[in-house]
Amino acid sequence: MDYGLKDKVALVLAAGGGLGSGVAMELAKEGAKVMLSDYSKENLDEKVNWIKKETGNNNVSSVVADMTDPEAIKAMVKETVNTFGPIYSLFNNAGGPPAGPVLSFDDEIWYKAFDLTLLSYVRVMREVVPQMRENGGGRIVNSTSSSIKSVLFNLGLSNTMRSGVMGLSKTVSQEEGGNGILCNVIGPGRIGTARIDYLDKMRADKQGISVEELQKNTFKTIPLGRYGKPDEYGKLAAFLLAPSNTYITGQAILLDGGLVKAL
Repeated sequence: MDYGLKDKVALVLAAGGGLGSGVAMELAKEGAKVMLSDYSKENLDEKVNWIKKETGNNNVSSVVADMTDPEAIKAMVKETVNTFGPIYSLFNNAGGPPAGPVLSFDDEIWYKAFDLTLLSYVRVMREVVPQMRENGGGRIVNSTSSSIKSVLFNLGLSNTMRSGVMGLSKTVSQEEGGNGILCNVIGPGRIGTARIDYLDKMRADKQGISVEELQKNTFKTIPLGRYGKPDEYGKLAAFLLAPSNTYITGQAILLDGGLVKAL
């Protein structure tokens, strides 16, 4: 399907693996000029080569950036613009904070979680939104978690910060809609990524069972009976990040196979 993304410039964060690489792949398939960013150059190089090979789109590049470093974020955005031009599509994403009971963490860990999982989104949008305004609009997707609808056990830090991203996104959609900027949130459920592998291992160890057994039990709680795939997430993100999305903004859309039972 043609989403109107050909030659549009897209910046995709945390694209060295998982959800970010799935989004970058789908954007490249649509003919966008895609800049991948992550903290590891090794992972980025691998993903850039993979995407070019799979899509035949050579307008794919990468830049290393630490999302807790404001100057690195500015340099990342500048590099994207210098390489491809003004950014039209922004996929905001960052790693999750440590798991554990919400009151078990000291202030330092709270500040780190805030810096990575909420403030980084603000910093990137502060750099990108002004150029979107100047160029007649753009699209933003902020990736969070299904916890924005139903909090997750033992992920207190994440539950708190992801809800903050939802409030931020709704506010941006209100403030920037008149400038042609649409901002939405995707809350993934259990998508087969390294993050989920890590959480499953931790949960299995705590229960004294194998990861395979834990996953088998988890599948029973998901109406579709399996984990999602990064490309399924990427397809939804690509639509929301495209000119073909003309009237969806300020929304939180779950991609969870029916896992969350909340309305």
